[in-house]
Amino acid sequence: MAYNPPLQVVGYIATRVADAERGPQLRVRSDDARLRAVREGELVWVYGPHRHELAPVVIDDTLPRGGVVVRDLAGIVLTDVVHLVKTDVERMHQIPFVKR
Repeated sequence: MAYNPPLQVVGYIATRVADAERGPQLRVRSDDARLRAVREGELVWVYGPHRHELAPVVIDDTLPRGGVVVRDLAGIVLTDVVHLVKTDVERMHQIPFVKR
């Protein structure tokens, strides 16, 4: 696993139903993404202080180092500290579906 220091939320985008682009998203600098071994478009778990959610990564080099902007992620507010955890898609496909 790559080195994974915490990141600080420096911006929050809340969308409305009428917005063309909506849904979870995480914007991060390219050097911060590279340090965590994630690429543009990959799904990552965003762990905040209260919960965690999946979000695709968007590279944005206008952000300050160590800062992220989140969009439509519940339970995360401005100035929260978050951690990114890369999803293991191969492992997810190997887990059998359990019927109830």
